[in-house]
Amino acid sequence: MTIATPQKDAYTLVLEAIDTGIYKPGDRLVESDLAERFGVSRTPIREALQRLETQSLLTRDGRSLIVSSLDHNQLAELYVVRAELEGLAANLAARHATPEEVRVLRDMVTDDHKLIEDPSAMAKANRRFHKQIHLSSHNRFLVQQLDLVHRSMALMATTSLAAVGRPLDALAEHDAIVTAIENGDGAAAGEALRAHISKAFVTRLKLDSGEIETFG
Repeated sequence: MTIATPQKDAYTLVLEAIDTGIYKPGDRLVESDLAERFGVSRTPIREALQRLETQSLLTRDGRSLIVSSLDHNQLAELYVVRAELEGLAANLAARHATPEEVRVLRDMVTDDHKLIEDPSAMAKANRRFHKQIHLSSHNRFLVQQLDLVHRSMALMATTSLAAVGRPLDALAEHDAIVTAIENGDGAAAGEALRAHISKAFVTRLKLDSGEIETFG
């Protein structure tokens, strides 16, 4: 059982459970079950579910709430927005990131090679990498918008990093992004990140169609 803490309220716990695949699109969320799982009363759980519903992460089905799913058009729209916003973040990071922030990004790329056989761990590392780029842009309004986009990414049933061969390709793309940021080349960093998102989208479409296989 995961216990709510001052750092992680009921909303964060439920959101993380969706993001990590504990609850998948189409799953029904029950207040009493969530309260027991997270060790909190039903009131904060109810408030968390209402908040997630207003953010379209949950959908009402009669009197119940289920985890929302994305259709093809919604998925395409999400990737278009993500590519542009992430590209802008990389562009700004190349101009505004501190040497320490750039070092962290480089270390992430190096360390993540140890995870290429573990899609779940790679997915978590990938989120940390992209979040670090967002923060390195030093633009709070952009970070807020990217947070909204990444909440919606939680509605994807699988990660593109589950595709055979994708983790290694993704890390090569991460390397190119970081190299451009290290060089202070905003245009190249933005283009490298947009290309990275485009390739991830293509991989997801191929996964959904059954054209390529997943690990295991």
